[in-house]
Amino acid sequence: MTEELKNRIETTMQNLRLNKMEPYFVQTSAEACEKVSELLEKGCTVSCGGSVTLKQTGVYDLISSADYDFLDRSVPGLTREQVEEIYRKTFFADAFVTSTNALTENGELYNVDGNSNRVAAILYGPKSVIVVCGVNKIVKNIDEAINRVKTKAAPPNTVRLNIDTYCAKTGQCVSLNKENPEMCEGCHSDGRICCNYVVCAQQRHVNRIKVIIVNEELGY
Repeated sequence: MTEELKNRIETTMQNLRLNKMEPYFVQTSAEACEKVSELLEKGCTVSCGGSVTLKQTGVYDLISSADYDFLDRSVPGLTREQVEEIYRKTFFADAFVTSTNALTENGELYNVDGNSNRVAAILYGPKSVIVVCGVNKIVKNIDEAINRVKTKAAPPNTVRLNIDTYCAKTGQCVSLNKENPEMCEGCHSDGRICCNYVVCAQQRHVNRIKVIIVNEELGY
């Protein structure tokens, strides 16, 4: 790890604490799984947001194991109504596990969603929120977070989800064709995944949100 990255992580963690979020730093995905396991009680009800990071780290396999009551929206054969019922049950879960689109050095989480069940659960409902984040998602500020989503998060996610959008075809948001694009500008595709934009700054519920920073490049 470079000295610059070390300093950025320390600054980010310090500001997360100031914002009443509890930060952890681990070196590997395996250690991230261990930390998640420490933060969850066996048998508790757990849900999660869609996340490449959770699958890359093995955290998804952990929380969907028999050790927990996992609210699984990916069960084959579920109707749309049944999936939406799981979304609603998530608000009563003991824990919600997710990643984030960006983590600023100011200690802020920045997330952009289409369906928005993920950002909704981060904001309210589950008793505990556990965020797993690779060091590649640390950015200087909200401006960099906005750009990160438009260039590094949304485009590959639309490809992964097989959604026909401008960014899936070109690798960046259409709004970047302008000199000074605004945060919420984008395409008007029916499949647009950038619909609601959420910044988590200082929290009222101290340490409800825990942020595990992993010294690896993970997710989009």
